[in-house]
Amino acid sequence: MYSEKFQKFIEMWQKEFAMEKSIDEKLCLDRDGNPIPWYTFPAIEYLSQFDYGEKKIFEYGCGYSSAFWAQRALNVTSIEDKTTWFERWTSEFKYANLDIRWRDEGEGYENAIFEDGLKYDVIVVDGKRREKCAEAAVKALADGGMIILDDSDRINTSEEYRKAVAFLKDAGLIQVDFYGFCPMNCYTKTTSVFLHRDFDFKSKYPIQPINGWGNLWSMQRKDRKEFYKKHG
Repeated sequence: MYSEKFQKFIEMWQKEFAMEKSIDEKLCLDRDGNPIPWYTFPAIEYLSQFDYGEKKIFEYGCGYSSAFWAQRALNVTSIEDKTTWFERWTSEFKYANLDIRWRDEGEGYENAIFEDGLKYDVIVVDGKRREKCAEAAVKALADGGMIILDDSDRINTSEEYRKAVAFLKDAGLIQVDFYGFCPMNCYTKTTSVFLHRDFDFKSKYPIQPINGWGNLWSMQRKDRKEFYKKHG
């Protein structure tokens, strides 16, 4: 039914990106069962390159991304407004450096970022009240840090997202948009990263960029030759 090359493409999405399992079982996990955020794959791969060992993370919206960050960062604070999800994640995620808090009292949600009097290196805006959360995030962002706004393509249909993006850009942050597929979805979306003008995160690797999932150049020269012979 399919050409050999197209079948290879399907297999890559099934195996390398674990998309079949992710969509069918509604899981944000990579091929090895590790938690990944519900961001676009290009954004996940870009963010995965950096060393967060000394970084403080704050999230509006809790989920698999909370575990992803907890496995990498110094500490993570995640705000959740839905009781059922709060109960699930606090029961499922057992990381000493992850603090999940329930907040659902109007301004108490976006202002939760100020409770500890800290500046955060990474702030994720991926919950409710995104316009107000974006405004609060700018005030709590550490020099050289970044703000992640997921589902930013909703700017095309949502006044709230228009205002959130405008506020982040007016704050002088550099906007980088990552378009593409993401875990659990059969359609594309956009995750935007807003970088402080002094952004200076160090890579975990001696080179950047590293080879992404399914990248042919991650193969040895001999293996690449064999691949070309077989698939043209």
